[in-house]
Amino acid sequence: MPVTAKLSRKFYERFGDEITGELVDWFNAVDTTYQNHLRELNDLNWERFKAHLDGEINSLGSELRGEMTELRAEMQAGFAQIRLEMERFRSSMLKWMFVYWTATIAAILGFLYTVPPR
Repeated sequence: MPVTAKLSRKFYERFGDEITGELVDWFNAVDTTYQNHLRELNDLNWERFKAHLDGEINSLGSELRGEMTELRAEMQAGFAQIRLEMERFRSSMLKWMFVYWTATIAAILGFLYTVPPR
């Protein structure tokens, strides 16, 4: 959006239209040059910022993937431990169930042998 420099009417009357017109053109040229330079600087800074941001995002992604891998390994170890504990509990439970039913059957059989039928 170019902005044209304009000087007061007194300036035109004092120095003339030709000199004042050249001065206005020079101001506009300088302004355009600075605008272009600023645009180039902004573009350059934007590209540097994007590169830095991309690097940070990639670094964060790598870090996150590493932590997720560690978490998966920890979870697998934990699940293996839980499975082992459940298997031990199951074995213990079967042992005690066998003991309980054996004792129960022995008690019933003992009761049946000691009590005469009617």
